[in-house]
Amino acid sequence: MAIKPPFTDLEIKKAPSGFYEGNSLPIALVSKISMSLLVVWALIWPNGANGMLSSINGSVLQGFNIFYIVAVGGFAFFCFAVALIPASGKRILGAEGEKPEFSTFSWFSMMFGAGLGVGLMVYATAEPLGLWGSNPEVLAGTVAGTTEAAVESAYRYTFLHYGFHAWAIYVVTGLSLAYYAYTRGMPLTIRSALTPILGRFANGTLGHLVDILGVVATILGVSVTIGFGVSQFVDGIYAISGMEWLMNIVDEKPKPSTVGLLTALFVIMGMSILSAVSGVGRGIKYLSNLNLVLSIILLVIFIIFGSFFFAMTTYGTALVDYILHFVSLSFGAYGPHTLDAFQAALPEAAKGLPADEIASMYGAATNPWSSYEAFTKALPASIAALPNASEVSTALYEAGNQGRQFGWQSGWTTFYWAWWIAFSPFVGLFLARISKGRSIREFVLGCVIAPALVCFAWMTILGATAIDLELTGGANGEIIGASNTAKLFVTLGQMISGGFLTGITIMCVILIMTFLVTSADSGILVMNTIMSGGEAETGIKHRIIWGVILTLVIGALIIAGNTGADADPFEALKNAMIIGALPFTIVMVLMCISLAKALYRDSHREKHGTLSADAQPAE
Repeated sequence: MAIKPPFTDLEIKKAPSGFYEGNSLPIALVSKISMSLLVVWALIWPNGANGMLSSINGSVLQGFNIFYIVAVGGFAFFCFAVALIPASGKRILGAEGEKPEFSTFSWFSMMFGAGLGVGLMVYATAEPLGLWGSNPEVLAGTVAGTTEAAVESAYRYTFLHYGFHAWAIYVVTGLSLAYYAYTRGMPLTIRSALTPILGRFANGTLGHLVDILGVVATILGVSVTIGFGVSQFVDGIYAISGMEWLMNIVDEKPKPSTVGLLTALFVIMGMSILSAVSGVGRGIKYLSNLNLVLSIILLVIFIIFGSFFFAMTTYGTALVDYILHFVSLSFGAYGPHTLDAFQAALPEAAKGLPADEIASMYGAATNPWSSYEAFTKALPASIAALPNASEVSTALYEAGNQGRQFGWQSGWTTFYWAWWIAFSPFVGLFLARISKGRSIREFVLGCVIAPALVCFAWMTILGATAIDLELTGGANGEIIGASNTAKLFVTLGQMISGGFLTGITIMCVILIMTFLVTSADSGILVMNTIMSGGEAETGIKHRIIWGVILTLVIGALIIAGNTGADADPFEALKNAMIIGALPFTIVMVLMCISLAKALYRDSHREKHGTLSADAQPAE
């Protein structure tokens, strides 16, 4: 029996004239108003906004940490499945016989450009060093942190956060958009990817909601990226100029001040808005080429002056280790560990302790950022006086292991998954745009494996050099002690010196600046593309408005995050992003279901000759 043709009659109503001509009013107004309210709230009530976002984020992680982890594991296996199944893998993203729009070399070059961004500049050294000191194996007591034995597990999780899982997030969005745009001729916008489920309801409120979630996720994902990049930009300017007003000195360690962050933000975003509205957008191609050249130069500096042999050895062993643990990394999720569960696991010697002492031990044993030594020092005197105190202490610490694992996973891996998910409408659209004419197998393997391998090389060549400098004692703790955004510059300072160091630092600052400008510029264009129902060319005035809104969101949340005793200027930004990414994670799960349904049904339609036809109810 023939299957009904697919639903393709997607009509996104747009304003025929006026200020919002060519744009969807519901998407534009709801997106802009919601972001504007967030800005006003953060500026007028920064303490309350920061506290409320932190509280909501805590509740999200308590309830949805497992969902985030399992969903991303599912995305990775879904991508590899559709690539490897012959019927779906060979399907072309476009008309039958259509050739790729870009050569393979250009396609890979653009993907490498997408893979080397602000996140890699900030975390090239900070990520491996942070995980070297604290990762699930260290928390479980299998290995000691900041030792040679901890390097393998540090890179296992570094590769997890920047590897196949991470790029699979982008590919789920990109492949879904590309499939419907190029095989069914539908608009290149988020709601198109859900038409097999929504059908004609995609033309109404549900479709608007899906696109709005895409805009909100994009602006929050781009905000975190720009925020971290701006902080590293300030660190670089300070390293070159020594301008003290850019920094706060905390415990003799310089840290970008609010004034420094906001000044740099306005400079970077001003350049981005000018680029977006002046036609310099065409210059993004040239800036991307410059980014690639400067990235290669930086890589060569680390190859020549860094620990290249140690880095390459680490690359090989870490890649094998990552692949061997791929399944457990994909689905090894942790939920919150309650006080009752902790009490049930206590050794007999501790079960009779007063409730307040048990609660204190619970807090210390489930703290993922502490150590076993710190835990034992904080134990009640009654435990320390026991003849078998060492064994009891070990058992008590083990009783809190699940809580430590949950805290670590929600603070590291779930943060990354939310960041990649929030960024996926932006990068997914980019990948879709450059992949017309490719097969699904080419798209998945090319967009998952190639960029991930580049990220692995970047993380090992830069990060392993920093670890080796600390292992051999050359750095004497200076790299570990620096802020995350300053670690790259401190590592360079341990490798080279004099005028050469100044020149390379200036080059890094330029590289960070061009990455920031291209990221913000592209983010502005993507938000306008969604708002206009998939149009590539959008009005200049709306690019300016979105650029201003993006600037205000980042600035307001930095101000809100800088309230409180232990202020982290990016805490409010990170909390807002994790919260905003949750609804879009649900959308992405539905994208996988929709695409699986579309691929299955379209293979049957081909057999019956009904793949291309007038619009019908969704099938």
